[in-house]
Amino acid sequence: MTPPYIKLYKDGILEKRIKSAYKLLENCSLCPRKCGVNRLKDQKGTCQTGLKAHVSSFFLHQGEEPPISGEDGSGTIFFTYCNLKCAYCQNYKLSQLGEGREVDETELADFMIQLQKQGAHNINFVTPTHVMPQILKALSIAAKSGLKIPLVYNTGGYEEVSVLKLLSGIVDVYLADMRYSNNEMSRKYSQAQNYPLFNQKAVIEMYKQVGNAKINSCGVIEKGLIIRHLVLPNNISGTKDILPFIKDKISPQCYISLMSQYCPYHKAGNYPQINRRVTLEEYQEAIDLMDKLSLSSGWIQESRGLIRFAGENIKPNI
Repeated sequence: MTPPYIKLYKDGILEKRIKSAYKLLENCSLCPRKCGVNRLKDQKGTCQTGLKAHVSSFFLHQGEEPPISGEDGSGTIFFTYCNLKCAYCQNYKLSQLGEGREVDETELADFMIQLQKQGAHNINFVTPTHVMPQILKALSIAAKSGLKIPLVYNTGGYEEVSVLKLLSGIVDVYLADMRYSNNEMSRKYSQAQNYPLFNQKAVIEMYKQVGNAKINSCGVIEKGLIIRHLVLPNNISGTKDILPFIKDKISPQCYISLMSQYCPYHKAGNYPQINRRVTLEEYQEAIDLMDKLSLSSGWIQESRGLIRFAGENIKPNI
């Protein structure tokens, strides 16, 4: 299946989207924070990123959800910095301390081409929200050089719907977090005002664009939405509200990656309620709720890896 961004590139629509995206950088409003800095002049707001994107690494990733990684790996590009400030971020050296280096759009396009030549099933943009315009410009260069594999938008889910609309027909797969259902929790642990409101509107828009996951004969996703939900201690993430929302407002067939691997990284030690691992009982409650809601398209995640979840009561070894 030829990704639709190829046609948008050939028809000149991608170039128009790039211009619209870069215009957002002049008074930056790429995400709900709306910092308002002029990133075209290399000014920096909350995401600490000016005109150029920063990249930490790019490689064939075997550790994503099975339909993302497949047999040959996902062509993953890890961007530095983030529009979230999660106290417990396991990748805080990248997302908050800035581990990585500046790259221009030509070099970013070359990363994509290299990954395709290495056999990647897709190009997987990790933490792309704050550098979406740079990604689109690099995509145009890469498409001219022969890029033809699907694109994965791997996001923390703190997104503006109006910005996501620029990605319609460009992104093939949305891999999106739903981190919180409660605004007080999102403010406290991720410094993200109104995260639940923006997040819920965002995943609805993502689903409108790409629908339920379409898996090919090799077990690799070609198009669709996968929602990641990290179970946090003491129901901080609001699992009991998020899973019903997915069923009622997205789709009962939506693929869900229910994750148990939370560890108290970074500054989590400053917050007693999240300064421990998730218990077996807490995670089992989330599994039982998935089962009760018949949300059977997805995975549960043990410390040893991903297991396909098909509605049965599997007790993970946490």
